[in-house]
Amino acid sequence: MNFDLVISGGRLVSAKGQRRLDIGIRGEKIACLGKGLKSSGSRIIDARGKYIFPGVIDPHVHFGLEAYRARTGDDFVSGTEAAACGGVTSIIDYAIPGNGESTLSAVRRRKSEAAGRAVVDYSFHAQIVSWDEKTRKEIGQLIRSGIPSFKIFMPATEGWMVDDAGLFGALGALGRRGGIVEVHAENGPLINAFIKKLASEGKLAVKYFPLSRPNLVEEEAVRRAITLDRAARGRLCVVHLTTREGLEAIREAKRKGIEVYVETAPQYLLLDKRCFGKKNGYKYLACPPIKSAEDNKALWEGLQDGSIDWIGTDHCSFAAAKKHRARNDFRKGPYGLPGVETSLSLLFTEGCRKRGLRMERLVELTSTNAAKILGLYPRKGTVRAGSDADLVVFDPEKKVTIDYKKLSTRCDWSPYQGFKLTGFPHLTISRGQVVARDGRFVGAPGRGRFLKRKTGKAV
Repeated sequence: MNFDLVISGGRLVSAKGQRRLDIGIRGEKIACLGKGLKSSGSRIIDARGKYIFPGVIDPHVHFGLEAYRARTGDDFVSGTEAAACGGVTSIIDYAIPGNGESTLSAVRRRKSEAAGRAVVDYSFHAQIVSWDEKTRKEIGQLIRSGIPSFKIFMPATEGWMVDDAGLFGALGALGRRGGIVEVHAENGPLINAFIKKLASEGKLAVKYFPLSRPNLVEEEAVRRAITLDRAARGRLCVVHLTTREGLEAIREAKRKGIEVYVETAPQYLLLDKRCFGKKNGYKYLACPPIKSAEDNKALWEGLQDGSIDWIGTDHCSFAAAKKHRARNDFRKGPYGLPGVETSLSLLFTEGCRKRGLRMERLVELTSTNAAKILGLYPRKGTVRAGSDADLVVFDPEKKVTIDYKKLSTRCDWSPYQGFKLTGFPHLTISRGQVVARDGRFVGAPGRGRFLKRKTGKAV
């Protein structure tokens, strides 16, 4: 067979196991897996001593987000370049309607913002800000257009919220069509009550931020969402889970056969609430907040035992100067942390190397499960003949110290500043083309394509 590119001598890691195989690529697709693949005139990448992973899918990013009277530093250009440098070959962002804008119009607007600018492939979750007859009529068209996942904020403080009746209606309507509802699960009325009390006591310094959103806030909302999901026969995903109590609620639901999935993020695995006591603690403000070391431990256990389905970074790159305005009053935001560029290497170092996370499980968490559940499999999320040639040639011995000044993101700080990594992407290949090499973007501008997704499947 003739190939355009052969990756030779690497150790392929899939969700099912590891094999030393060559990968033959023709055009944008994987053409063949085998041993000793040769093709006259084809380019050869020597991957001896390296692992080959499916391209990472980050199903939770915010590029060009305007919120909290600020705009993120990363747009679809810099954000996807940073993604590529971290081994990410597909991202799913959010289409959030503005005032008076429909869900369908928000998706069209976001697609136009990404087209010709994103350098890796992309899709969107449609955010529902009001469950009414107009939105209900739009969901069928959105699913047919390749958007089968929808985000809902349970009543919280951000201003994007749908009440319980709306969540129940959306779960049922989307569940009947195979769509999935992602929820930001926090109890807003409780949060508001806690903040009011803290304000009355003069406790608005960043160090008090965790008291405004204790674990109860998430646990109650997760259990309520599961109850509604079970009654509505929907498909539910709890995004950016942070607490051991919320995880246990998910486990209980899964044991009962309720279709519920869960995402967590690197910050909830690797950072704990002591960061709010630092001089620059305002930088770490995020909703939901970083929790305790005990919660970190519980979430790592959830990664190990299969309770957690995928990792999303919730990449939200507000500049340090914007976050500085919350230094004396945590209510002033903005909230969010960057992370799309560092996630894979952090998980390999802190998970596989330090905590014994199996690499097959790493692949499930960073690529395969999201592809299956969110309707991209087997085009994405696996390495097999016929799939897109999205690959990471990963050097397990490369040592890197995280320094925001050396990253591709436009964010001028990193929550992982100074973290020492052993293991880093050597090459990122998107649809057969090398787009990043050793942490530097080398691809063509605007080559990313919109991913029309199907309704997903259970894992």
